[in-house]
Amino acid sequence: MGACRDNWPARMIGAIIAALPEPPPMSAALPHPLRALHSRDFRIYFGGQLVSVAGTWMQQIAMAWLAYRLTNSALVLGLLGFASQIPILLFAPLGGVWSDRVDRRRLMMATQALAMLQALALAVLAWQGWATPALLIGLAFVLGCINAVDVPVRQSLVVHLVSDRALLPNAIALNSFMMNATRFIGPALAGFIVARAGEAVCFLLNAVSYLAVLVALAALHTRPGSGTSKPALHALREGLAYAFSHRDIRLFLLRVASVSFLVAPYMVMMPLYARTVLAGDARTFGLLVSSAGAGALLASLFLASHVSIEGLARRVTLAVILAGVALALFALNSVPLLAYPILMTLGFSVILVAAGSNTLLQSWVRDDMRGRVMAIFSVAFLGIAPLGSLAMGSLAHVLGIRPTLFVFGILTVAAGLAHRSRQDPAAGNA
Repeated sequence: MGACRDNWPARMIGAIIAALPEPPPMSAALPHPLRALHSRDFRIYFGGQLVSVAGTWMQQIAMAWLAYRLTNSALVLGLLGFASQIPILLFAPLGGVWSDRVDRRRLMMATQALAMLQALALAVLAWQGWATPALLIGLAFVLGCINAVDVPVRQSLVVHLVSDRALLPNAIALNSFMMNATRFIGPALAGFIVARAGEAVCFLLNAVSYLAVLVALAALHTRPGSGTSKPALHALREGLAYAFSHRDIRLFLLRVASVSFLVAPYMVMMPLYARTVLAGDARTFGLLVSSAGAGALLASLFLASHVSIEGLARRVTLAVILAGVALALFALNSVPLLAYPILMTLGFSVILVAAGSNTLLQSWVRDDMRGRVMAIFSVAFLGIAPLGSLAMGSLAHVLGIRPTLFVFGILTVAAGLAHRSRQDPAAGNA
């Protein structure tokens, strides 16, 4: 009886959704870049995430701008990025173990509810004028701990939402498209709202946006549970051994990690770049992030337009080099009109590396190892980034933002060339 009472919100939401009129069947002529939307559960999940992730991007922009407004410090921006992502490096592998052990849908509902509470706390602090750099860094760390569980669950849930496993590459590409479509819209909207109404409104809108994904998760028919009942540490060691004994998986995890450390932290420095290099404000900051988001969106559409993964490994490796070139050019530039297309190229390259590697790994990995391998991928893409944020912020504090970005860009080109020399011919044609 207690369990039934505990589940009443999900049952109520499910009843409301069941009472809604059934949408007309999707046409068999649906364009192939959208073909994964034929699957009901993926379609519902996609819609809920579209709203929620837009709110998340708004919060990230508002939080970074608030931290910089309070301190005018590149080091604080680096610490904020470090605090938000270091928990993924520390705890995501255990999150992957949980993902392989429990109902992924219910676990994700829990993480989304906790993230909503974190956003509400930020809204109250900003509204009352109580926000301090220490509190912002602390709440960024809290959200990072939540994401350490949420990200591997989210990555491994997608495969269960498509009715045909052949749709998996397209579902991953569409999921990336959704993330980057919101990355294009959310920051620009956040810059406008921060300039007109303040950061608290962005935090509040993000909290409300979590309701969309909670409703979507409650409406799913899929109940992906899990298989392993082994002790957590044993399961973790098993996942690590599997990932690093598979040569292609190991090499592409290294590619992602190099871009995560050397390139991804540039986003943490954007408030500083917008104000000191371009003499802009919050709207300039939002447009810069949106430009990178536009490039990321193009990369997602590019991946979604391909039916197979043939040649994808080679394109991912070349994208590492392109990301380094774009970052170095961005460092040398001081003209706003040129900054936007350079950032589009940078955003395109980073997402081609991340989403392309995700697609390859999901295609190669065994189902019983999926949660753990995707947790390692999350560490490589998101968990390594805080180390790069800390390094970039510290170096920018000493050398300045432009020399720092240039050095990181040249190092990325070198890493890309090294990866290309180790490219497995078989993987290149995968």
